[in-house]
Amino acid sequence: MNKDASRTKQILADQAKKTNASPLYNQETLKKIKKKFEAHKSNYEGPDCQFKWSMTPQTILGSEIPREMLYTPLHCTDLDHDDDLGLPGSEPFTRGIHPNMYRGKKFTMRQINGYGGPEDTNDRMKFMLKHGGTGVSVIFDLPTIQMYDSDDPISKGQVGMSGVAIDSAKDMEILFNDIPIDQVTISLVSHYPSNTAILFPMYLAAAEKKGLSLESLKGSVQNDITLEEVVRSGPEYIPPKDCFRIQCDNIEFIKKNVPNFNFVTLNGYNLHEFGTSGVTEMAVAVANAIASLDALVARGYDVDWVARRLAFFWSISSDFFEEVARIRAVRRLWYKIMKYRFHSKNPRSMWMRCHVQTSGISLTREEPHNNLIRAAIQSLSAVFGGVQSLHVDSYDEAYSVPTEESALLSLRTQQIIQEETVVTEVVDPLGGSFYVEALTDDIEKRILDEIDEIEKVGGYVAAIEKGWIHNKIADYFYKEKEKIEKGQIKFVGSNIYRSDKDKKPSLETFRYPEGVEERQKASIAKLKMERDHEQVSKALNALEDACKKGINIIPYSLDCARAYCTCGEIFKVFKKSFGLWRPPEIW
Repeated sequence: MNKDASRTKQILADQAKKTNASPLYNQETLKKIKKKFEAHKSNYEGPDCQFKWSMTPQTILGSEIPREMLYTPLHCTDLDHDDDLGLPGSEPFTRGIHPNMYRGKKFTMRQINGYGGPEDTNDRMKFMLKHGGTGVSVIFDLPTIQMYDSDDPISKGQVGMSGVAIDSAKDMEILFNDIPIDQVTISLVSHYPSNTAILFPMYLAAAEKKGLSLESLKGSVQNDITLEEVVRSGPEYIPPKDCFRIQCDNIEFIKKNVPNFNFVTLNGYNLHEFGTSGVTEMAVAVANAIASLDALVARGYDVDWVARRLAFFWSISSDFFEEVARIRAVRRLWYKIMKYRFHSKNPRSMWMRCHVQTSGISLTREEPHNNLIRAAIQSLSAVFGGVQSLHVDSYDEAYSVPTEESALLSLRTQQIIQEETVVTEVVDPLGGSFYVEALTDDIEKRILDEIDEIEKVGGYVAAIEKGWIHNKIADYFYKEKEKIEKGQIKFVGSNIYRSDKDKKPSLETFRYPEGVEERQKASIAKLKMERDHEQVSKALNALEDACKKGINIIPYSLDCARAYCTCGEIFKVFKKSFGLWRPPEIW
């Protein structure tokens, strides 16, 4: 971050002074309301009162924002219709990025798929599409995510578990066999910049084998340094500055060559689930977005050219109104940042487009069918918040990968919300609620305050290097765990209203296909026997040279994918070129 540059919070504060505000509420009317309100409130204050007027809710992954018992116009006296609300599809986009929202463009139902080998996940993707899924999302197994091959000793016992095993572009070809990837949007849950720089080129090489142009492909990758350097529990890390460079290389290459793909999905979800408040989740992701745009502008690109394909990924937990308000708040804040910090001219560049997944950490092993209700309520808050695509966690995910039956129920949850409840027929139905508008304002200020903290320590990459984010997680996680153990954060059927603890739930859990690890090892051995060894060596050497010279590495990684280099072979080049980094110790 440029130390001489004004911080985002100051830029937005200066802009607010220039705005000619037009508060929605009449001042004389507010005086009358205040008199009645104070008389009403006095009945609920004092030592003899049974209830406290203000309380701070304790919920899983909550932000500990105090709530009053009743909200009136007095809680949002400065509400300006044009500057704070506007109309959907218009600045400041608080009420949604499209004028008619779900009447015109339904949210994408994008359930995660991934287990076993590529042929196993291929079957599950076809099943979900057959039953009405409108997008495909693929999650990878731990060795693939950590960038080790299935035949690496470190991968033993983990191949195909909790995700699909992918070792080369050959596996990508099998994974997407008979999947119309030029017609359906594909989300590759590639997590890290390094992993994106390996797996996405493999996906592109597989698309080329199908005879498809890169311009015809639509979807998203994650490509988020936070996941690689903070959330990840891997044995080997490259330095944050090099990881961030790869993130920007991915952005640059994809924007130029695969123009209909979202080149980054700034991932608040995994950070939130790992152990942060909803405010920190959004502050860190937005700070990453700011740093990424700064870097791409420094490379000579117009901010509007870059920003149109930025996307965000949020975790939605159980504090219903906070979740609605959070999405509205960060959408408005992102608009302000784009307009006043980056001077964006294209309204589409100011959109905060987001995918949302219901909270996995809120799922309980006790009475797992309760998770159906949790996920349904969380989904509804996401829809009220105006998200673009949605994944609903399955009730059995506290145990394993979802069964076909539970995955279908999660898809049906979305379909029932979309087709039966009529909630999608009115845009921003909670807009104008005194409570929701007050909460939206409060959350926006809190997100901006934490962005300011990140910028004070030197910017996003510095916040990682200095341990700011690591310590934020450690502090929150410790307090959250303590509250759960004390029963302050309540889980029905788990730590309150418990059933007979000796009674095991009647649950048919997922059974992983057998022999996946052996299959993948045999596949790698066969690949290495048949591929062109000279081409492999040439491609890996060229990639290493690009890493060391500071030029964009993705074209060279794509050549590696075309040559059927493996995931582990490419990661070894990164480690050799950049060296290894040790995450900071917790304070």
